[in-house]
Amino acid sequence: MSNGEEATQEGVVNLGFARIDSARRGRCGHPEVIFGEGKTVEEIARIARVIHDKEGYVLVTRLSSQQAAGLEPLLTGAVYHARARCLLLGMPPQKKPSLPIGLLCAGTSDLPVAEEAAVTLEAFGRHVVRYHDIGVAGLHRLLGEIESIRACGVLIVVAGMEGALPSVVAGLVDLPVIAVPTSVGYGASFGGLAALLGMLNSCANGVSVTNIDNGFGAACAADAILRVAERVSQ
Repeated sequence: MSNGEEATQEGVVNLGFARIDSARRGRCGHPEVIFGEGKTVEEIARIARVIHDKEGYVLVTRLSSQQAAGLEPLLTGAVYHARARCLLLGMPPQKKPSLPIGLLCAGTSDLPVAEEAAVTLEAFGRHVVRYHDIGVAGLHRLLGEIESIRACGVLIVVAGMEGALPSVVAGLVDLPVIAVPTSVGYGASFGGLAALLGMLNSCANGVSVTNIDNGFGAACAADAILRVAERVSQ
């Protein structure tokens, strides 16, 4: 089959260079999301059109500004979120109002990872409350927001360096805490490994940890937790 041909089987749209999982939303709650890194502009555009035509919207993550510029004439109406490195085409379906997801970011340098989580959640129809630059080096910044944070349904806590913020937060709330280590830090941070190991060894109960810089994965986990809670409450 050539790259120009398109074949369909149940649950799959085969473009030759990619097999799109057209049944993903029915199984997992959301359509397939495109990981932009390593793909050509033309490949992303073709995959995006298929998903958008079926679902009404499509999200692309890990997209460089150069790729986004190339996609602009190919995907009319798409919005590129530069800091998050995400592109959204179309309008996601709105969910019924539910508890917000709190997104806590230790430092401004961690914002690209935090914004990837935020944009993903908003593409999933979730309400996100952002708390920026509240790392442990100035604990009073966190404590000044703690009552608002406790009103959320799930927390995503993003931190680099030594990765201490999720442990501190988990000791102050009775909510699920999803910790995201980032690659921010000096030499001995080892590209986020120090933060990852610190979070995995948290002395606070109930901290779940994603891979380094994986804001998208944290967003998926937070959304799934709320979906289960909403199912139970019906």
